Amino acid sequence: MKTLLTTTLVAGALLAGPALAQDKAAQPPADAQTNQMKTPPAGTAMPTTAGGMGGMTMADTATAKIKFVTAKPAEVTSSRLVGKNLYNNKNETIGEVEDLVIDNGKTVTGVVVSVGGFLGMGERYVLVDPSSIFLHKADGKLKAMVDTDKDALKNAPEFKYNKNS
Repeated sequence: MKTLLTTTLVAGALLAGPALAQDKAAQPPADAQTNQMKTPPAGTAMPTTAGGMGGMTMADTATAKIKFVTAKPAEVTSSRLVGKNLYNNKNETIGEVEDLVIDNGKTVTGVVVSVGGFLGMGERYVLVDPSSIFLHKADGKLKAMVDTDKDALKNAPEFKYNKNS
């Protein structure tokens, strides 16, 4: 039980944290980053966070030098979450993780969950706060869980979502 609680707390914190891992040891000094950032051509965007350490940015062209990072072993990748069934505390399947909403290209702010329907017909989407999803790892498999039931998810506000755009 202690392992489950620890795992779920760590996983919840990871979901609410940055979507991209950043290794501070791999980052150049702050003044070196400032020198690299020049005024971009019209129609481009630059990271706006302090110290120049922004997330992914919407832009017409790439204006920042590429940086490489190392992932920590405890981090969860989106490919391991998307497509996972979502279970409640009674071990009932109540939905499926469809996608992640990433704010400012760096923070996961929502988890898109499909509910209802059968074989993709009649399903609808709701947006769940990442901190309310707990992850449990057993026998090398990851399980996503929430403390709710099917009716609560079916009655949640609908999130307008189109997988293709």
